[in-house]
Amino acid sequence: MNILLWLRRQFWQYRLWVSLSLGMVALLTVLMTPAQAGQAQISPSNPQLGDTLTVVVPADSNGAAPAIVMNQKTYTAFPTSGNRYRALLPTTPLDKPGRLEVQVKSGDNTQNLAVQLRDRTFPTQSIWLGEGGGPEGTDHEFDRVDAFKALVTPEKYWSGALKRPASGAVTSIYGVRRYYNGVFANDYYHRGVDYAGGVGAPVYAPAAGRVALVGRVADGFEIHGNTVGIDHGQGVSSIMIHLSRIDVQEGDMVQAGQVIGGIGSTGASTGPHLHWGLYVNGASVDPVPWREVGFE
Repeated sequence: MNILLWLRRQFWQYRLWVSLSLGMVALLTVLMTPAQAGQAQISPSNPQLGDTLTVVVPADSNGAAPAIVMNQKTYTAFPTSGNRYRALLPTTPLDKPGRLEVQVKSGDNTQNLAVQLRDRTFPTQSIWLGEGGGPEGTDHEFDRVDAFKALVTPEKYWSGALKRPASGAVTSIYGVRRYYNGVFANDYYHRGVDYAGGVGAPVYAPAAGRVALVGRVADGFEIHGNTVGIDHGQGVSSIMIHLSRIDVQEGDMVQAGQVIGGIGSTGASTGPHLHWGLYVNGASVDPVPWREVGFE
């Protein structure tokens, strides 16, 4: 065969192959677009222990809320902008770092998402309680606080990044681990951030919400001391403890930055300070990202 004729045939066959390939790519792009549009998304893509995960899912044709499952627990997804649903998933220092899987069930469609949960080093403290061991707390106190942390109400009250609840310096960060009388507490971590301040210094609501818990030493709040719990909605809540005074009542609606009480040293406290704990679906998460990002 003439070498020029053979080269021409090869050239035209190559052009035909390229043309068909491009056509198939275009067809596959068209076919895949609806599926891609319905994909759930999880962020941040590289979380660390204590971070709050956001899962956003486009609404299905029936508009039904998807089911979000992580670590065998189902989380409620709430409607958000753009015809989508959003769920907030907590991680804590007690979780195991590594591959974290999230299952999203929307209608007849099931998607499996995964992120790599990074490890994180937390400071440790040694606490000596003495023979008495400090106050043990009361059933009334624990029942009220547990019920508050379990709240998942449909209305979203917070907007944008959360505000600082006190003006003093941070004296203890989130996630600190502890030894009690020389024994490491496996199930303990500091569930919040502590702020220094004199007795009576103002405590501010970090975000809008409904006051869902008011507890006082006189009512048996031996460990938390005078306490205010604010429901920010959709499973997000703040608890302020060790207060010297309380300026709100249960059922009150508060705005971000509103004074809700004063710093104190009530309950199991070694000195005047504010403890602010932020909870997402019942688990204590690091408040710092919430003060940097709006989680909208």
